[in-house]
Amino acid sequence: MNSFFLPAITLWQRELVRFWRQKSRLLGVVLSPLLIWLLIGYGSASLDKFFSGALVFIVMLSAIFSTITIIEDSREGFLISMLVSPAPRTSLVLGKIAGSATLGWIQGLIFLCFAPMAGVPVSAIDVLAVVAVIFLISFTLTGLGFVIAWKMETTAGFHAIMNLLLLPMWMVSGSLFPVATAQGFVKWLMWVNPLTYSISLLNSTLHLPGVWPGPLESLLVTLAFGLGLLLLSGAMAAQKSAKSQA
Repeated sequence: MNSFFLPAITLWQRELVRFWRQKSRLLGVVLSPLLIWLLIGYGSASLDKFFSGALVFIVMLSAIFSTITIIEDSREGFLISMLVSPAPRTSLVLGKIAGSATLGWIQGLIFLCFAPMAGVPVSAIDVLAVVAVIFLISFTLTGLGFVIAWKMETTAGFHAIMNLLLLPMWMVSGSLFPVATAQGFVKWLMWVNPLTYSISLLNSTLHLPGVWPGPLESLLVTLAFGLGLLLLSGAMAAQKSAKSQA
């Protein structure tokens, strides 16, 4: 059991230490939620309708920037040394994803502090559920970023793919308009979009409108999406490890 969790915890800690030493990233984590809040807060008359979407957008940006470290680790040789270790590949991937997801989670929590100002009161009873949902969403988005970054050789290519995939996913997730008002193929895209279920789950825990699909279905899909990405990442790491040892 220790052989699985110890490497994961070590890599999780490494991500946080690296982040703490990079003061520019630390400043971005604190200021980004504030800046987005100011733009939304003074540009929208109905803040509660966009609060969940804005929160997920912040977490998504963190996932994009945090998983760039995978490409940096590959260039510096740390990735290869990690893969030739005897630790389980899924354990290594879990630590890497959890560390980056924690950073996105922290940004989401900072933005959550503005909820009362947006007319979205969060009761003490709901706090734990909301905090857990934000981490789950951050974990899934980071896992998706990990899968994409694993195949990338340059940060420019990574940014291009992430923008091409994640931004449209966010736009057709219920963040900008509800599923009920969507038409044609856009409605179908929203139905098959895993992020739609994440937004619905967050709306449900915050007691906001736009809860479709239902809370249980949204939770199951989001959990399945995150677990699937973790297993896929572990399989990709195992494949690369086998090639590096051949």
